[in-house]
Amino acid sequence: MEDIEILQDIDWDNLIFDLSPTRSMYIAEQRDNKVWERGKLVPFGNVSISPAAGVLNYGQGIFEGLKAFRTSRERIVLFRPGNNAIRAIQSAERLCIPPVPQEMFMEAILEVVRDNSDYIPPLGKGSLYIRPVIWGTGTVLGVKPAQSYTFLVFVSPVGHYFKNSEKCLHLKITNKFHRTSPRGTGGFKTIGNYAASLLPQKLAKKAGFDEVIYLNAANEHFVEEVGSANLFILKDNTLVTPSLTGSILPGVTRDSVIQIAKKILKLEVQEREVSVDEVLDADEVFCSGTAVNVTSIGEITTDETFRIISGGKIGPYTKRIGEILSGIRNETVEDQFEWLFPVF
Repeated sequence: MEDIEILQDIDWDNLIFDLSPTRSMYIAEQRDNKVWERGKLVPFGNVSISPAAGVLNYGQGIFEGLKAFRTSRERIVLFRPGNNAIRAIQSAERLCIPPVPQEMFMEAILEVVRDNSDYIPPLGKGSLYIRPVIWGTGTVLGVKPAQSYTFLVFVSPVGHYFKNSEKCLHLKITNKFHRTSPRGTGGFKTIGNYAASLLPQKLAKKAGFDEVIYLNAANEHFVEEVGSANLFILKDNTLVTPSLTGSILPGVTRDSVIQIAKKILKLEVQEREVSVDEVLDADEVFCSGTAVNVTSIGEITTDETFRIISGGKIGPYTKRIGEILSGIRNETVEDQFEWLFPVF
């Protein structure tokens, strides 16, 4: 393994969502379709992989994303890590990858976070992003599952996903590209889903947009997801989000937003098909995800029209949901849902 230089001095006030190498990572192997071997911490660095590896040739790989936070009670906590462990199992099964048991997944996360706890930003400055990956590293030539697999977890201190987190996003609704297809892999966190989004994202940013809103592939009548996040609209005190029909990722933050809206804000919540016209006519629109948190969408463009949402400002419910979610993570709001998992 070739070591990579470790960042010594971190400017906590200017963190962005990008890799800052840390002290260590966790790695475990599964060979010849046997049980997962006990993993270990190793210095963060490059890994050796065959050019014939299944993950490189046929995309047999999945990943997860979650965060660790410092709180107002001087604790370090994870946010709903059990959900990520379960989703990783579901994604692995979809790609014929031997699932990492939930207990092993959790132990790996805790080991890495504890060993790199000094890389967790101070309260309010960011978070420690945790990236578990499972790859088919065994060699293949024909299209078939690999015989060997690698489970790896690395971490990085990060700031906001979008450069100006206080500014509402301007998104483009596109029918030129589809993120996924019916009965495909859209509901799973597979690496190929995200590779397919790179060109639409590049073209959107070149045209001055922050991201893309994708339509359903079947008839292009309904919105599905933002590039790397779930989509919500609010109209007449009703919060609506596209239902999980198999082509939309069941986001952990998505579920958290729904529970906050129902149980704290007492909003009606609907999970159903959402038309383009409904999005353009909404009182508020926002996206949610581990990386983006809760981010307001203030402008939406289609091929035919342009619409300003909520006066181009963060809507009151969007703001309140984001504040409650951040407050729970920071322990300034009661964690009535028992979402926090203490590291120390």
